[in-house]
Amino acid sequence: MKIRIGTRGSDLAMSQARYAAERIEGVTEIVVIKTKGDNIQNVSFDKMEGKGFFTKEIEEALLEGRIDLAVHSLKDLPTESSAGLTIAAVPAREDAADVMLVRKEKESAALPFPLAEGAVVGTSSVRRLAQLKCNRHDLEVKALRGNVNTRLRRLREGLYDAIILAAAGLKRLEYDFSEFSARVIPVDVMLPAPGQGALALQVREDDTAVREAAARLHDHDSFLCVSAERAFLKEFGGGCHIPLGALALITPEGISLDGLIASPDGSVIYRSTVTGTDPAEVGAKLAEVIRKKGGQV
Repeated sequence: MKIRIGTRGSDLAMSQARYAAERIEGVTEIVVIKTKGDNIQNVSFDKMEGKGFFTKEIEEALLEGRIDLAVHSLKDLPTESSAGLTIAAVPAREDAADVMLVRKEKESAALPFPLAEGAVVGTSSVRRLAQLKCNRHDLEVKALRGNVNTRLRRLREGLYDAIILAAAGLKRLEYDFSEFSARVIPVDVMLPAPGQGALALQVREDDTAVREAAARLHDHDSFLCVSAERAFLKEFGGGCHIPLGALALITPEGISLDGLIASPDGSVIYRSTVTGTDPAEVGAKLAEVIRKKGGQV
């Protein structure tokens, strides 16, 4: 059996693809595929139309038989499954939190974000923007797109005083960013995106051999958690246009799902936690609780 892996071409995407390639028997090639999100760099996510900015072209290659297995950052995958495709495995999840990298001359003792008053923070995530503004009204938030290298370069050049990145991406890349102060943002301050820190190994539904090969990397607890988070996201229409965060954990009582919906400016946040055993039911129940509080999109 020969398996071709499809992925985006960024350092992070390639690192994730190599992670899968090293653990799945039969992988012979990693195929780089350009996506809409890679090609459009001058528009923030909330201004882009549609869904699947970083996955659509890879899914098309999978359906057309140009690749046999797609490795995605799970948070990039739309909540609606594409016909003919299925997620064969969700490997053990990496750290789901966000990290703030701060230019040291702009660092302060302020909490929860260690930034001087009026500092400029780079992010194109409406989820991060809302939670930043909720805690620090004085911060100036400017759009920032591009891969991790690009974002680090712009921070280095002083275009921003701080940027926010996923902890999982920084760990997988193993870059040296010691010139900046790195602060993990507690999840009680900033909830991550649904599925953040997790990978999705996607295959054609009828390709039993590749599906079974990929399934060896599956981690059931990680799957339950991200499924609950994505069920919550699906209740609000999905996509990265929504100031929505969610994080599930396995507890003795079952799946504990913490989620929020915010106004784009962070002036209002509706947040709650529910626990249950079925991920779809837990996600739907949390959405119901949030809506009753007034949370809408």
